[in-house]
Amino acid sequence: MSRVLRASGYVALTIQMLWGIVQSYMISPMGPGLPAVSVGAHAHFGILSILAVVTGFAIERTALSGTQRQVAVWGFVVGQWLLPATVLMEAVFPPALLTAYLWGLLLAVSMGLLAWGTITADEATASA
Repeated sequence: MSRVLRASGYVALTIQMLWGIVQSYMISPMGPGLPAVSVGAHAHFGILSILAVVTGFAIERTALSGTQRQVAVWGFVVGQWLLPATVLMEAVFPPALLTAYLWGLLLAVSMGLLAWGTITADEATASA
C-alpha cells in the first residue's frame, strides 16, 4: 500500500508542476490573470503531494497493519486530492468549501494513525 501513496504523490506532483507552468503564463503580462484561490490550491496540492511520497516510504517503518493501515493510506490519498479540488470548487460552488473540513479530517486521521504506528513500532521495525 505504500506504493499507492508514492504513486499518488508522484502523479499529483506531475499535475501540480504542469499546473504551475500554466499559472506562470496566466500571471505573466501576456496572460489573462488568475483568481487568488487557484494559487492557494496549487500550493496546498504541492505540499500534500510531497507528503504523500514521504508518507509512502515512512509507512513501512510503522506498526500499522490491516484496517488501520488501509485508513491511513486511503484517507490520505482521498484528502490529498479532494482538499485542493474543494478549494478550487469554492469559486464556482461556495457550499463545497464545507466538505473541505471532511477532507482535512481524513488527512488528520491518516497522520494521527501514522504517528501512532510510529510510536508503537518496535525498534527493529523502526530502524529497518
